[in-house]
Formats: sequence, C-alpha cells, structure tokens
Amino acid sequence: MDTTDVAAIVTGGASGLGGATVRRLAKDGARVVAIDLPKAVDDAEALDGVEYVGADVTDEDQVSAAVEAATATGLPLRVVVNCAGIGTAGRVLSKKGPHDLAVFNQVIGVNLIGTFNVMRLAAEAIAQTEPLADGARGVVVNTASVAAFEGQIGQIAYSASKGGVVGMTVPAARDLAQYGIRVMTIAPGIIDTPMLAGVEESFREQLAAGIPFPQRLGRPDEYAQLVAQIIEHDYLNAEVIRFDGGLRMQPR
Repeated sequence: MDTTDVAAIVTGGASGLGGATVRRLAKDGARVVAIDLPKAVDDAEALDGVEYVGADVTDEDQVSAAVEAATATGLPLRVVVNCAGIGTAGRVLSKKGPHDLAVFNQVIGVNLIGTFNVMRLAAEAIAQTEPLADGARGVVVNTASVAAFEGQIGQIAYSASKGGVVGMTVPAARDLAQYGIRVMTIAPGIIDTPMLAGVEESFREQLAAGIPFPQRLGRPDEYAQLVAQIIEHDYLNAEVIRFDGGLRMQPR
C-alpha cells in the first residue's frame, strides 16, 4: 500500500513515537490527522500536510470528530497508527497497601480501551473506501510494548494494558479481514522518547548496556520507519513485531 495521497490518523501524534510517525507519513505523501491531548496539540510543531486535533482517545465523540476530520480531507482514510499511551509505576501490593484501582483503570482506559476505540471507529471509515489490489482498503498499526511479555516489578498496570493490545491483534485482524483491513502491532523496547529526556546520562547508559545489539536506545524515527514498512508490505497481517534490539526485560 502506498501512502501517497491517502489520509492517515496517528494518535499520540504531537511527540515521541507518534510525532516521528506523523513526520514520516507526511514526508511520504499522506495527509495526516494527528490526535493528541489539547495541551500537547497546542505545543506541537506545525507541519505541512498535518492537521492536529485535540482529543481524548477514550472519548467516543472526540475520536469520531477526528475520524471525520480525516475523511474530510477528500482523500481515502487507509492508515491508522495508535501511539497514544501512558505509564505508571505501582506494585500489586506495596508497603503503602494494594495498587490504586483508579490508577490501574486509567492506564487500561488509555492504553487498551483508547486503542480499541480509535481502531473500531476508524475501521468503519476505512471500510467505506474503494478497494485496491487484492481488495485491500487499509491498515491499522497498534503499539504494545515488550512489557506485554516481560513486565518488570511495578509495571502491572502498564503490562496488563499492553498485553491487551497484543491480545487484540489476531482477533481484530480476523474481524476486519472481510473489509480488506490489516491489523499489526509493534512492541517497542527502550526507546529514546521525551519521557527519557530528563534521565541522567549514566542511567541512559545503564539502560543501553542491557540491550544485546545494537547496544543503544531505539529511536522514534526507527519506529516510524517500521510503520512505513508495515504499510507498504501488504502481506503482513495479524502479527506482533518486537522492536527492541533483542532485549529481554529482567524483573527490575
């Protein structure tokens, strides 16, 4: 599938993995609707071919409005990339007591339910486009994490949410196959995103030392490159791709 002259939706599109993906898709000729929280959208860099929409991915009406913005470009909506996500630290049981249930619900809400909400609403719009070769209409790329497989101590909420994203991959691909929509998931490892910007260099080096090869943090532009390759490769479907340099997370 070619991204030239198609509409694309990217959540978490103001920075990090989403920001890099927005830049890559716009460079490749797509008209991109970048969804993020209003404050992040206000601070985002203006880019040609990119429309920023402030929205909460868990809100049905706000996501529907963003999908409408994508279809209003006059180009067929064929690409959806879900990068929006949050992370918190907390054990099932600590000296402070059991894990905060509201925090657990919030992480599941954004990372898992938000991903599903965007996928289901965007899929409806993609299904209405004219089919291409082999009946293809579009592709959804969701973002999990290696924490879905090797969650560390204190990652119970995050791991559960990302494990849910992994678990949706095959059934979502099967559900949407009749409409010519592929579903793929990327599971990143330790990536040099704004969340790590304030971390001391010594700790960054410690993180990188645990990665087999290449022994460095991953880059957001490499994530965006993988998204572009998934879009282009029409036979990739219903699979989770680890993007981690061979990392296998230890308990802590």
